[in-house]
Amino acid sequence: MVDLLEYEGKQIFQKYKVPVTEFKVVKNDNDVPDFSEKMVIKAQVPVGGRGKRGGVVPVNSKHEALLAMDRIRKIDFDGHRAEVFLLEKAHNVNRELYLSVVLDRSEELPVILASKEGGMDINSVPSEKIYRHHIVPYVGVPEYVKRELSNFLDLKDRQIYEVIDALYSIYDQMDASLVEINPLALTDDGLIALDSKITIEDDALFRHKDIEPRYFGLEPIEIEARKKGLSFVRLEGDIGIIANGAGLNMATIDMISLRGGRPANFFDLGGTDDPEKVIEALKLESNIVSKVLFINIFGGVTRCDTVATGIVQAVNELKPDFKIVVRLRGANEEQGRRILQENGIESLLNLDQAINRVVKLAGE
Repeated sequence: MVDLLEYEGKQIFQKYKVPVTEFKVVKNDNDVPDFSEKMVIKAQVPVGGRGKRGGVVPVNSKHEALLAMDRIRKIDFDGHRAEVFLLEKAHNVNRELYLSVVLDRSEELPVILASKEGGMDINSVPSEKIYRHHIVPYVGVPEYVKRELSNFLDLKDRQIYEVIDALYSIYDQMDASLVEINPLALTDDGLIALDSKITIEDDALFRHKDIEPRYFGLEPIEIEARKKGLSFVRLEGDIGIIANGAGLNMATIDMISLRGGRPANFFDLGGTDDPEKVIEALKLESNIVSKVLFINIFGGVTRCDTVATGIVQAVNELKPDFKIVVRLRGANEEQGRRILQENGIESLLNLDQAINRVVKLAGE
């Protein structure tokens, strides 16, 4: 998932005609202009609750804005520090509302959510005070839903219809799993989105070249794997794992854990038998493995002999000081095992035996 920063979301809002207040992106002190009206300076970090932590500050001059930025830079936002700020015009807010389109994974449908009580305390609003309506993608948002939602929010102006349409268009066309306005402010100038939150499915980024991948919360090795198109998740153990397929990975992790071992990672090699991919996988594993690496390959589409070739090439290149145990089953498994054995790499056919061997080596 790619969580856009507020200003990035508002730039998308502008393209889709969602009303936003005037704003300026501030990346250093020199970007702050002179002003003498009420403004708001906001930390741009990928977490919620900025206002409660002091990351949203009203200011009346450039001097006040610079002082606020200095204070905000010292705040720890769940491991993030503000490096970019948003300076925007303040408005007299009559009411704060909530509006979003989000993927309901249990129903496999997008759902519109709305509340009369938006703002920082939205998470404490009782469920009975939240409007919900699932949307059928090939139908879109029907007119009666817009009328229902408008009545629910006590809004008479048809501007809310345009905002609803825009939010669903962003959700649909940007491959989003969440498009949220909180708060959607009712001001003297009409409805204005005072904040934005957009989450894009990272598997769809190839369709959105202007959106950079984000790696918030990932370790450096996980980021490196992502950049190489490899699926890697760091765990806390000492037994490295490479397997092809998410299901086989999870089963391998479970079996090692049940036998008292401690898996060091989840690493899905996928359906490839490209030796270069295998080499890249072993290079990554060499950064975290100290005792033993278990490679568990089931060759359906994947050919065991080419995987074995990649393992041998990687071992010859990296010369790892940890043990390697390989379990190969499937297409060309005999050729693959022969390649490994000829190069002194331990190979087993039986999964239970291989797991027991790996756990034993890790304990030595």
